[in-house]
Amino acid sequence: MAKQINAEDFDTIITGSDVPVMLDLWAPWCGPCKALGPTIDAIAEEYEGKAQVCKLNIDEGANGEIAMRYGVASIPTLLFFKGGELKDRIVGLHPKDAITEKLSDLL
Repeated sequence: MAKQINAEDFDTIITGSDVPVMLDLWAPWCGPCKALGPTIDAIAEEYEGKAQVCKLNIDEGANGEIAMRYGVASIPTLLFFKGGELKDRIVGLHPKDAITEKLSDLL
């Protein structure tokens, strides 16, 4: 299952990770986000130990600031980080293979 994070631990998780990080920016009212949820959780299980898969609810607390920092205009948006730097992104609902291809490129 993907790890739920928030703005307070965002920087620590992204910059402190020895493995690539995939971050799902989502909101509970977003239909495509809900549809993507099981795929994100399956990817988290598949890549356990090889990558971190995290979720950030942009409607909670200061989490919206993270979305603004990375120019996220619509959700779901997946951000891919390596070494603390943003390397790639996917916007919208995409199949698992398209997502895992981006994540595998960072391994």
